[in-house]
Amino acid sequence: MTTVTATGAAVRTGLRRGLIEFRQQWTNRDDVLGQLIWLLLIMITLFFLRGAHLPGTSFSLGAATVPSVLGAGIVFNGISGAAGNLVIDREDGTLLRAKATPNGMLGYLIGKIVSLSLMQVSALLVTLVPSLILFPGLATGDVLSWLGLLWVLAIGLVATLPLGAAIGSLIREPRSMGLVMLPVTGLVAISGIFYPVTALPVWVQDIAQVFPMYWLGLGMRSALLPDSAVVVEIGQSWRPWWTLGVLVAWAVIGLVLAPVLLRRMARKESGSSVAARRERALQRV
Repeated sequence: MTTVTATGAAVRTGLRRGLIEFRQQWTNRDDVLGQLIWLLLIMITLFFLRGAHLPGTSFSLGAATVPSVLGAGIVFNGISGAAGNLVIDREDGTLLRAKATPNGMLGYLIGKIVSLSLMQVSALLVTLVPSLILFPGLATGDVLSWLGLLWVLAIGLVATLPLGAAIGSLIREPRSMGLVMLPVTGLVAISGIFYPVTALPVWVQDIAQVFPMYWLGLGMRSALLPDSAVVVEIGQSWRPWWTLGVLVAWAVIGLVLAPVLLRRMARKESGSSVAARRERALQRV
C-alpha cells in the first residue's frame, strides 16, 4: 500500500513538474524568442513557396510544405528536446537530485514527458494557425482531417520522445548535441520536407523511408492535404498502414532502449561525476 501511495505521489509530482516547466518555457524570454525566430523563418520560406506548384498539379507547393514541416518539427522537438533536456539536467545535477529522492526518477521522467509533449503541441499550433491563414487550401475543414492529425501527432510523440531519451543518455556533455542535430538536419534534405521525395533518386527514397521523419511528414500530408496531392507521393498513395507500422516500430525501439539506457545512466550518476563535469565545463570557459 505504501509503494502504491509513493508511486501515486511521484506521478502527481511529475505532472505538476511538467506543467511548471511548460509554463516556464513560455515565460522565458530566450525560449519565446527562439520559437518566434523559428516561426518567422518557416513563414518566410513558406511565403516564397506559395507561388510554386506541386509537379503535375495546381496545388501550392507552399501549402504542401506546411504538413511536412509539422512532421519534421515532431522529430526535431522530440529527439533533440528529450536528448538536450536529459544532457543539461545531468550536467547541472538535476538527475542526481531526482535519483536521491524516493521514486524521484519516475517523477522526473513523467515531468519531462508532460512538458515536452505540451511543447510539441504548442509548437505545432504556433506553426499551423498562421499557415491556415496564409494557405486556405489546407484540408482542415472536416473531422477526419483533425483526427488524422491527432493520431499522427500522438504516435509521433511515442516514436520520438523515448528515442530522444535513449540518445540523450549516451551523450556525455551538452556540446556533443551537434552529433544528434547533424544527422536529424540531414534527414530534412532527403525526407521530402520542402519538395516531393519522388524527385530524389530511388536509393535516397529508400534511405528516407527507414526513418520516422519521412513517415511523419507523409502522415501529416495525408491529414491536411486534399486527395489530389497524393499524385506526387511514392506509389501515389498515402500508405496509412505503412505509416502506422513504421512509426510503431520506432516507438517499440525507443521504448525498449530508453529504460535500459536510462537505468544504466542513473546508476553511474554520483556527486563526484557531477563535480567532474562541472570542472571540465569551467576549464572550457
